[in-house]
Amino acid sequence: MFDPTAIKSRLACLRPAMDERMLRLWAASEARALGRGGVALVAGATGLSPGEIRAGLRELQHLGTAPAVPVPEPPARRPSSRRPAYRIRRPGGGRKLTEVKDPGIMAALEQLLADEIAGDPMGEQKWMRSSLRYLSERLAAEGHPASEGTVARLLKKMDFSLKTNRRKQGLRGRCPERDEQFQYIASQRRAFAAAGLPIISVDAKKKELIGNFKNPGRVWCRQAAEVDEHGFPSVAECVAVPFGVYDVTKNRGYVAVGVSHNTPEFAVRTIGKWWREEGRAAYRGKDHLLILADGGGSNGSRSKAWKLNVQVMLCNRFRLTVTVCHYPPGCSKWNPVEHRLFSQVSRNWAGRPLRTLGIMLGYIRGTTTTTGLVVTAYLDEGIYKKGQKVTREEMDKINLKPHPTCPDWNYTISPAK
Repeated sequence: MFDPTAIKSRLACLRPAMDERMLRLWAASEARALGRGGVALVAGATGLSPGEIRAGLRELQHLGTAPAVPVPEPPARRPSSRRPAYRIRRPGGGRKLTEVKDPGIMAALEQLLADEIAGDPMGEQKWMRSSLRYLSERLAAEGHPASEGTVARLLKKMDFSLKTNRRKQGLRGRCPERDEQFQYIASQRRAFAAAGLPIISVDAKKKELIGNFKNPGRVWCRQAAEVDEHGFPSVAECVAVPFGVYDVTKNRGYVAVGVSHNTPEFAVRTIGKWWREEGRAAYRGKDHLLILADGGGSNGSRSKAWKLNVQVMLCNRFRLTVTVCHYPPGCSKWNPVEHRLFSQVSRNWAGRPLRTLGIMLGYIRGTTTTTGLVVTAYLDEGIYKKGQKVTREEMDKINLKPHPTCPDWNYTISPAK
């Protein structure tokens, strides 16, 4: 005798362990055991459709004679123990794709994108302005309903995808001496290192607003620090200008945090202070210095004020012979001070507001690496005026000798006679 309560109880026990195929096979076996009218009785008790139970009955008839269709595993993935070794549905089963039910949707989408697509005239890259929601609404208005997910899938079939901006090395073609300069810098570094002479890399870091402002990055903490909604320079305590000197051989950093402007005088004064406090003792008896610098900024290759200050504040004052090698335009990321010092400093204070100059100096001094980086930092409260003028007479007094290789980027300044 048929008992709906009993079959519901058995279904509640077995349902968590059954997939679609096992569910219809179980329901079909229950219906077959009941005999005539069993399909309707099981359908009423379980809520399954009679058509699904009849499909299970047909599968039961062939279950003993026809082997199950195996599902091959992808070669690059490990086989999953949760995946069944048979198909739950027949090949081609399931809901039809939108483009199959509506063959005109692809043409309608291409027509919508006719005025929305932009592309690279020198390549095959394409992009569009409209959002998925806008395209979905436009398609629905033209009689082709499609969800945002369907629109995204159709766009992928048309070779669209989400991408971020990608920088390209556009300066390589406009800088034919680029590779030659890199090779020359490498040869100079080898020569100075073999002779035990100091090699430093110099540059100015990004200016930082001092105050209760958001600092990019994340940090482990119990409660996030609250900062001001906007970071206006007008409400900042000051604008800090870090200038770094990185000793390539000793793996030591020396950072001056200025509160004025990033000028050639500020840059050379920092280098001179490093030589007086650290470099002269570390390289006792050495009178030749190699400086690796960027091609622009306060230590640029075209800056007359940079060369004049190197002559006066380094060469003449300390009786040093200074060789300067500038990196080509657009290649500042290869400067060791960028990826050996400043990147570590930024990582150390990431996600922490720089509320005072003391906090900023503390983070710089506390920067270390597994390779033994040690950083010294101090506050330079000097006022440095921009736009230093260099006369022709002052340029004539610079004891500068260009190198045969890339003379605009490589030169040696000796003490004045």
